[in-house]
Amino acid sequence: MVLRRELLVAAGVLVDTRGRVLLVANDWGRRGRVRYTLPGGMVEPGETAIKAVVREVREETGLRVVEVEHLAYVVQVEDRRKRERTIAMAFKARWEGLLNPHDPDGHVVEARFFTVEELKERLGSHLPLLEPLLYYLERGEPGRYHAYTGWNVAGERI
Repeated sequence: MVLRRELLVAAGVLVDTRGRVLLVANDWGRRGRVRYTLPGGMVEPGETAIKAVVREVREETGLRVVEVEHLAYVVQVEDRRKRERTIAMAFKARWEGLLNPHDPDGHVVEARFFTVEELKERLGSHLPLLEPLLYYLERGEPGRYHAYTGWNVAGERI
């Protein structure tokens, strides 16, 4: 497979004092199809993944990352249908402030904390987002690598 593009993404795992995890609701393309993710985004040229997660969390949630504790997990997705490879790094981070999103891209329509059960509802159909996050939350083992081969040309999960 010849790749059309490769994406490097950094995201934050922010947990509040009640054990809830922060998700943002994205409406990419502004078509009313909202998809929940961890706060994060593309690592810009010349930017480290740590700087990207600090910047993205601030833009998408209004919160300030005060410490990146560790690499929670890495996910690699090979999407044959789109001919894309995505490497996403999720970092456990301590934060301060109040939720007040100011996404310069205009995609974030909500930012709030969810219980694990609510996470399952919001992320349920997107396994490369849900499975690594649940594994990390349940086991607390930092740095685990997860790989997904994605979908084939017909759109079937493989």
